Amino acid sequence: MSTQVQHRDSNPKLNFSDSIHPLLQQVYRQRPIQSSGELELGLTNLLPPEGFKDIGKAVALLADCLVSKKRILVVSDFDADGATSCVLAINVLRQFGAQHVNYIVPNRFEFGYGLTPEIVELAKHRNPHLIITVDNGISSVDGVKVANSVGIDVLITDHHIAPKQLPAAQAIVNPNQPGCAFGSKCIAGVGVIFYVMLALRSYLRKINWFHENNLEEPNLAHQLDLVALGTIADVVPLDRNNRILVDEGLKRMRSGQTRPGITALLQIANLNSKRISASNLGFGIGPRLNAAGRLDDMSAGIECLLAESLSEAHPLALNLDTMNQDRKKIESGMRDQAHKYLQELSLEEEHLPPALCLYNENWHQGVVGIVASRIKDKYHRPVIAFARGHEGKNDSIELKGSARSIKGFHIRDALDSVATKNQGLITKFGGHAMAAGLSLELDYLKEFERAFVQEASNVLSKEQLTAKILSDGSVEPQWLTVETAALINDAGPWGQEFPEPLFDGRFNLIQQRKVAQRHLKMVLSPVQDPRRLIDAIAFNVEEIWPDESSKQIDIAYRMSVNEFQGKVNLQLIVEQILASA
Repeated sequence: MSTQVQHRDSNPKLNFSDSIHPLLQQVYRQRPIQSSGELELGLTNLLPPEGFKDIGKAVALLADCLVSKKRILVVSDFDADGATSCVLAINVLRQFGAQHVNYIVPNRFEFGYGLTPEIVELAKHRNPHLIITVDNGISSVDGVKVANSVGIDVLITDHHIAPKQLPAAQAIVNPNQPGCAFGSKCIAGVGVIFYVMLALRSYLRKINWFHENNLEEPNLAHQLDLVALGTIADVVPLDRNNRILVDEGLKRMRSGQTRPGITALLQIANLNSKRISASNLGFGIGPRLNAAGRLDDMSAGIECLLAESLSEAHPLALNLDTMNQDRKKIESGMRDQAHKYLQELSLEEEHLPPALCLYNENWHQGVVGIVASRIKDKYHRPVIAFARGHEGKNDSIELKGSARSIKGFHIRDALDSVATKNQGLITKFGGHAMAAGLSLELDYLKEFERAFVQEASNVLSKEQLTAKILSDGSVEPQWLTVETAALINDAGPWGQEFPEPLFDGRFNLIQQRKVAQRHLKMVLSPVQDPRRLIDAIAFNVEEIWPDESSKQIDIAYRMSVNEFQGKVNLQLIVEQILASA
């Protein structure tokens, strides 16, 4: 798949203080900000909770449970956002004095996603007065109906796009429901429940709850390590409000103020908590936590985050790491099968369909999302990977699909369009712009594939189907230093829609050697300053090794701080080898 380098659009009207490094000014002008003031983070700049629709109703429900000592049951999603949301809700409610609060996390292979009627039946055995959904529930019309019929109140906290019909819950807190004025539509599920707890604490403070019940008023900033982890792991866009939440969480981690479960995961991932970054959370901690939900039961991840000591957390974190290793092996096999299938089609790049649907009866249901993401990255197409679910009605076989998309193709809206034009084709679906899930019967797979590819044909242009690397431009040789790399690392947090700076340039190729057959370690020097030697590494580039005789190389790269045997050096992380000569 060929890749074009395209420099990001720059906003020349943005003015910055002279105290900001010129390279950072160059980067910030290419980020979605309207003024330099948006770079000022800090908790005082957070949006207020009052913008959420139904936040007052949610507070009233929760306060009544506290006053009347009612039983509360949290129903979680089975990913990292759901797990962090669940732990935050349990921790804070207990600190507020809740005496009966517990959780259920659905096993994705038995119950599927959300507050289903089956989950409500399971919840009934806990005899809750109130169910709180975290990171799910906005589509759970049938489940809420069952809960209402047996006298269980439901508070939905979610961030997914609302369907046409909303559940008849007692309160719904979701920025993406009709009529909600909250200014951050891309907040993660853990951010939503954090805001609910902020609003509840404010109310409890007004009624003198903490003093009258001899409770120490909790500092909710202690929960921001969870908020940062869940937000980054869910790959939501980092608007200013999300950047504030993540930045404050990272600061707490760097200062050692984080819970034992996250500390244990950091240790197992060999990450230095004092230099922890959003990227570390996304690639080092998130996958280990998600592995539990993908292969088994997310309660393993929740229990790790609930652990009250490092000795309790460490074996739980080790278990998550083992699951993640198993997940990698399963994923590798599935990815190879997917690549082989696409290669057997013998299609040239220009003849690839605008969207890809992949299915193998032996694929693991919990890993198809990662495979879809990997194939999407390689072929720059929207991808849906399917695995077998359970047997449906009339002995039909249900397929579970996980979809990943590219910029310009809103995958959840595309599924909605396919479902509307082809009634009964999709059993159910939901998700975001870039990721979604769906179910359909195996007998309908070919028909669905035709409809999905047609939808992509209607929406995507040839230009949109051409992979592009968006670069922040070139870097002056004098700025290629470990100090500049550290400055960039600390200038984040970087993430979705506020990406870590990526640069491009030509370098002299001084040395190159293969590492583990898939990675390439290099020593480079800037063409303009050939005496300056810089270490670089490119991961997973076995298909595009530079020729042994190459003297120069064009690369797209990130600047990083590499610590090895007590020495700190600049290292370029090569994202793409563009050309060699």
